[in-house]
Amino acid sequence: MTQYTEYDDVLEGACPFGGNKVGGAQTSRPTLQDWYPDRLRVEQLHRDGAAANPLRDLDYPAAFATIDLDELKADIKKLLTTSVSWWPSDYGNYAPQMIRMSWHSAGTYRIADGRGGAGEAMQRFAPISSWWDNGNTDKSRRLLSPIKQKYGNRLSWADLIVLTGNCSLEVMGFPTFGFGGGRRDAWEPDDAVYWGPEYIDNMNPPSGDAMVMRDQRWTGEPGSDDYELEQPLAASHSALIYVNPEGPEGNGDPAASAVDIRITFGRMAMNDEETVALIAGGHAFGKSHGQVSPDRIGVPPDVAPMESMGLGWHNPQGKGNAEDTMTNGIEGSWTPNPTTWDNDYLENLFRFEWEQTESPAGALQWKPTDATAPTTPDAHLEGVEHPLMMMTSDIALKVDPVYRAICERFLADFDYFTDQFSRAWYKLTHRDMGPKDRYLGPEVAAEDLPWQDPLPKAEHPVVGDAGIAKLKQAVLDSGVSVSDLAFTAFSSAITYRDTDKRGGANGARLALAPQKDWPVNARTVPVLDALRRVRADFNSGAEQVSLADLIVLGGCVAVEQAAAAAGEPVTVPFTPGRVDATDEQTDVPTFEWLAPAVDGFRSYQMDDWATVAPAVSPEQMFLDKAALLRLSAPEWTVLTGGLRVLGCNHDGSADGVFTDRVGVLTNDFFTTLTSTDYEWTKQDEAGTAFTLDDRETGAPAYSASRHDLVFGANQQLRAVAEVYAASDGHALFVRDFVAVWDKLMMADRYDVKNT
Repeated sequence: MTQYTEYDDVLEGACPFGGNKVGGAQTSRPTLQDWYPDRLRVEQLHRDGAAANPLRDLDYPAAFATIDLDELKADIKKLLTTSVSWWPSDYGNYAPQMIRMSWHSAGTYRIADGRGGAGEAMQRFAPISSWWDNGNTDKSRRLLSPIKQKYGNRLSWADLIVLTGNCSLEVMGFPTFGFGGGRRDAWEPDDAVYWGPEYIDNMNPPSGDAMVMRDQRWTGEPGSDDYELEQPLAASHSALIYVNPEGPEGNGDPAASAVDIRITFGRMAMNDEETVALIAGGHAFGKSHGQVSPDRIGVPPDVAPMESMGLGWHNPQGKGNAEDTMTNGIEGSWTPNPTTWDNDYLENLFRFEWEQTESPAGALQWKPTDATAPTTPDAHLEGVEHPLMMMTSDIALKVDPVYRAICERFLADFDYFTDQFSRAWYKLTHRDMGPKDRYLGPEVAAEDLPWQDPLPKAEHPVVGDAGIAKLKQAVLDSGVSVSDLAFTAFSSAITYRDTDKRGGANGARLALAPQKDWPVNARTVPVLDALRRVRADFNSGAEQVSLADLIVLGGCVAVEQAAAAAGEPVTVPFTPGRVDATDEQTDVPTFEWLAPAVDGFRSYQMDDWATVAPAVSPEQMFLDKAALLRLSAPEWTVLTGGLRVLGCNHDGSADGVFTDRVGVLTNDFFTTLTSTDYEWTKQDEAGTAFTLDDRETGAPAYSASRHDLVFGANQQLRAVAEVYAASDGHALFVRDFVAVWDKLMMADRYDVKNT
């Protein structure tokens, strides 16, 4: 266990006093999570706030627009071929190691919850910065510091990391598909992201049988029907980007490696062809480093000593770099020309047979059995040649029949391979950016790609004020209830997740597969039919309105009616301009990942949730959804309370509807929840159903689920709920509910808001 010096707590911003001294050193003190391991970490909703951001007032799109992209790229490319003494470049070219940096920054993306990816440059912070799979990426970012300093705040680290990857490919002769800027940096670690159940000793890069405890994130046996990686994880092991290059648990089995590759790349939104293109394309360049035993390498950046100044993995052997470099433990290059775009990787893989061997660091790798096979030059020593190298994860492409067929197609058509790698790289580095409206700069690819969730261009002007007034009346005359209108608008918007900017109300995909068929959305079907009739009647006139706009406007009408009925009349903001997506523009398999397993806002929980994830409580999933929506604790609380009194449970149930005036925007949810006139009684052994009983008579007054009670049981959420329950809380509640309602309806409107 690492011991902390007596100064560590000061540096971490904690009180420096207290704790036990052991041998003159101070041990770490228990945290809130140590004391109360089951507590709901509501504070995660407030990470990376304005107080942490020194550029909170920066208009980044405007600032980025002042950059001459050609000049910036020229500066990057000059740096790539200018080696420095403190970290010499392999083959006189930093491009291969920069590709790895860019790839690993983007490669953390996972489709299940949209977390990870290059969008915030989280590679700069723990834990990602110190994953052993990111060994020496700290050196790559430090090499880029002069570029970052020159362009200052006009260029985010996130954009620089991705653009450097593109420039690296280009200097080696590869034609990139495009580049879109617009990524904004995070300013603190996100320790709320669940990266897996394991803890491994990150002090040194493990290899082979040192890859411990992998089984904690997997169920079933490899090759069996129930072999599965835990949701929402994508990497096959803690501290990895994708898979162990030596095979699962370092076992050297290419067939087993292929299974892990397919699962992990699939979780990162890549199909088989994209997977092969990325592996074969990426391994056309550079080398792997494994000259030094892992136990000789120093600690990663986040536990390195002060004088290391943020650099980790100190190597004490020889020069400590160059020909003595240690990264992942495997040593060698895949091709004779490691800084040139060609098809040598695939040609070598299929032309020769390969046998297992070990690197100087003891890692398992492969070499050709044919003594006449070409060699690869040493990256630093002139005149020195080495055998070619393959990893177990490379041999996997040869033994898996599907991957093999794709490789053979790429071998037969190098131009096709080039195009597929360029497209896959573009997807890898832009997947988490969301709509193309967020992309900045002159190199944004013109082609709309399925993974970008494209939308059609509006073919008519946005509806004006007179048209909006007419539509509001038509919605009121349709006979659809306030509850159903609010539920449908909310259901259209709730798919949004801020992590990768997917989902949301624009596009009206609520009316398309797969969303229209999700059980949680069944209640919207007749409402959508009624709104289509309103739309058809309105569009027969001079103006036109999209179904997407009408769904949102119907929700605005519902909230206005509910507020007026509660004695607090309001005008709910409405910004027209949404368009309707088509089936052809909707990638059904990837949209399925947005289907909720648990949705506390609509009091929904999939039937077998307790079996699927017995260790995760419904309220933890509820909190996670609030985080994906980028809600604060007050916003989460007020939105839930409003939805309950509006009657927005997915099945129309009474759970959490603590009011006798359903459809009226009262603060009854909060006054009832915090009242001492009632007590809560558990109705099932699992503690998922409850009744609120009158203390004097014992008669049940209301029913509830954990999604409701959490706002009274959790102390932080209860403190917020008490604000809205107070005698002067109703007007504040209505005001705040309208604000968060508008925030949600506008969450995906990157066509009209600053990206």
